[in-house]
Amino acid sequence: MTQDKDSQRSAKARLLEAASILFYNDGLAASGIDHIVERAGVAKKSLYNNFSSKAELIATYIEARHAEWLELYQLRLIKADTVQDKIISVFLAYQDHAEFAYEKGFRGCGLLNAAAELPVGAPGREAVRRHKEQVEEILKSHLIVYFQGNAEQATQLATHFSFLLEGSISRAGLEGNSMRLTQAIQIAITMLKS
Repeated sequence: MTQDKDSQRSAKARLLEAASILFYNDGLAASGIDHIVERAGVAKKSLYNNFSSKAELIATYIEARHAEWLELYQLRLIKADTVQDKIISVFLAYQDHAEFAYEKGFRGCGLLNAAAELPVGAPGREAVRRHKEQVEEILKSHLIVYFQGNAEQATQLATHFSFLLEGSISRAGLEGNSMRLTQAIQIAITMLKS
């Protein structure tokens, strides 16, 4: 019985890993179930034993991408000594994501790429929106400390920084490297000092 649970968990992990690679490389619509199970090296039945549908697999992928970014952010945050370092750790986590060794190169934010393929109101798009709002709230929480409790100033700059992040990650995806994120970090530092 334990062996069966381990096999199922292992199949689920393989399916999610395969789907994650294919969804990022080729997009949600272009990544068919047959291709996903082939890449995962599991039977098609395993997919439906672990996910009720492709939509559930997509939702799991979106949550996994979000968790992956949060982990990168936490790793950067641990190294942050100052409030400014904590703010910049958000940018650095985006940069770390851009510098992964993607099979077909960096294509920008995997969450935004996925959201672009989903219809308005789809649960996956809502999950992506919540992720982006959480990033902005993280920025705001650090900026409130930076501005010694001035919530209005922190909120305004958090909005500017979230726009800066999204613009730089989009350009980085178009250009296939993280240079725009490096520039965004320098812009953010300048904005903090002004």
